[in-house]
Amino acid sequence: MTAKRPALAAESIEGLPREQDALPDDSTFALCLTHDVDRPYKGIRSLYYATRERPAYHLRTALSTANPYWQFEEIMALEDELGVRSAFYFLNEQHLLADRPIREWFAPANWVQHLGRYDVTAPDLVDVIRDLDDGGWEVGLHGSYHSANDPERLREEKTVLENVLGDSVTGGRQHYLKLSVPETWQYHHTIGLAYDATLGSSTECGFHAGYHPLRPFDDDFLVFPLTIMEQALPDPASAFVAARETCERLLLEAADNGAVMTVLWHPRYFNEREFPGYRDLYQWLVERASELGAWIGPPRALCADRPAQASRADATANEVHFTYERANP
Repeated sequence: MTAKRPALAAESIEGLPREQDALPDDSTFALCLTHDVDRPYKGIRSLYYATRERPAYHLRTALSTANPYWQFEEIMALEDELGVRSAFYFLNEQHLLADRPIREWFAPANWVQHLGRYDVTAPDLVDVIRDLDDGGWEVGLHGSYHSANDPERLREEKTVLENVLGDSVTGGRQHYLKLSVPETWQYHHTIGLAYDATLGSSTECGFHAGYHPLRPFDDDFLVFPLTIMEQALPDPASAFVAARETCERLLLEAADNGAVMTVLWHPRYFNEREFPGYRDLYQWLVERASELGAWIGPPRALCADRPAQASRADATANEVHFTYERANP
């Protein structure tokens, strides 16, 4: 029997109710830290990158036993030092040859993605997922590109990840920020997720969807809009001050409005050799948010910290501009 999908609480994103009680009482705003685990292995993708820039470096990494994109321990050590926790969203992508239609085999972009595919049930991934969970980090779902419109695929990915984790998954974000409104949220709600963090942009930073989480079905399911994706910032390798100023402006805006601010740093960006400046910028962002009195942590913890019987009387929507990505794979 197919579960009934929840109805959207308004005819537009602008009209959706907002969660006004998300902040802990002693905080000026909230900073949710998230990491989408797209490609934990660089591997043969080094050959692809070598065609675009720094061929000698990328070819050396292709031949090396080191894995520059495996940054889990680095991030955990840094966040331990900062006294914070974050969410890691794991991807369980379909196999191009085994799972996708033959017509998709002939698109070069699909092969580029296929070369970076990983298996969440592989022993090293199982170990790191469990280490993260044991250490207090959130392990969430990074729904594959096609799962945004495929509820059964999304359910299967969630089940596989939960079997690895040995516990339930609370929320996550769709790959490439691919989102169909309201269908993708309905799928998340139906399979038992408590929140989604997909709504946002890969090219623009800001509070484009407002300052507070959305309640699209006027119940406890939340949508955390994305405020910053690291690649949308000025490149800190060449413009660190400009990148920091953008973050400062948004942090102050969050503090002034009691906002819930969500940031995404992909794990590979913590590799200083390939992405200089991003690790330092992330550290500065967290430290500055703490100075401003922010609650800092993963979205799951913010959901759990909400008052159990939060009043909905004033949870009316702000007039906001809604943007979201329909990126190609």
